[in-house]
Amino acid sequence: MFERRSIKWPVILGVVMILLVVTLTVGWVVLTVIGGLKDPERAPIYWASLSIGAVLLICMLAGVIVYLTVTVKAIKLNQRQSNFIDSVTHELKSPIASLKLYLQTLSRRQVTEQQRQDFHRFMMEDVERLDNLINHLLDAARLDREAEPNPVEDCRIDRILNECAQAVCLRYRQPMETVTVYAEPAMITAPPVDLGILFRNLIDNAVKYSGSPPEVIVRLRPMSGGKLCIRITDNGPGIPKELRRKIFGRFIRVGNELERAKPGTGLGLYLVRTLVKSLRGTIRVEDRRGTEGTEFEVLLPGVRIDPSETDATGEQSHVAPTGLL
Repeated sequence: MFERRSIKWPVILGVVMILLVVTLTVGWVVLTVIGGLKDPERAPIYWASLSIGAVLLICMLAGVIVYLTVTVKAIKLNQRQSNFIDSVTHELKSPIASLKLYLQTLSRRQVTEQQRQDFHRFMMEDVERLDNLINHLLDAARLDREAEPNPVEDCRIDRILNECAQAVCLRYRQPMETVTVYAEPAMITAPPVDLGILFRNLIDNAVKYSGSPPEVIVRLRPMSGGKLCIRITDNGPGIPKELRRKIFGRFIRVGNELERAKPGTGLGLYLVRTLVKSLRGTIRVEDRRGTEGTEFEVLLPGVRIDPSETDATGEQSHVAPTGLL
């Protein structure tokens, strides 16, 4: 396995090899041309050897470049995997250590009923944190091995958005007003489990990286051609333009895992991109309009607006979370 910071030596070696091949090519061409000009009788042999040699040297150069590219990608993947292992280790050890401490306290000390209730609540939060992490890993594993797809059915995407928003607020112990959903009733034919994973991860990411206090807005808007646009915006610091294409890769997290304050595995946006692709949609990220923050835009096909599904009051539906995942 490659070390985390060993990328410079393969790059240096690759550059040196490329320079040697280029130098050899130039020298071969110069010597062959000079030989052909000095000995006209054997010129055809020189020109033939020049052509064959040039092709072989170009192939060598291409091989060196391919080798260098593959090596750099392998090293970067290994670095991301190392960060991923650091992240998962931290995400597992923290709640386990917390659970152990609370259980030891309950077994060795006399505590009041109020303290006991508080300990039980804290332990439940740790269990939920472990459950979320395990679900995350299982979702990524299922998508990676291209397992049998989840069943497709007609579902209300506005309700799924509300369920995901409320579930994320409960997870982070935030007021329900933290995530505002503007969505009229709309039906989509898709796996509801996949939609739940997709939008839960996007809303979770928005709340996690928002400012203080967090403010997330989810807007659902029908478009022409049977498409639907879902925009999720936050009031966080934003994502640099040079990183916006990279954040959807596996194990991608900015910086070193041991230096980050935010929990996570680097799989959330990878799951989002994979699910959007499987739903034949598109996703893009840009700066929030008019103020600081980030906006994720998801376009999904196969959507229809059903006026008969509108609530009697004509208002948006807000349903309690049903444990999508």
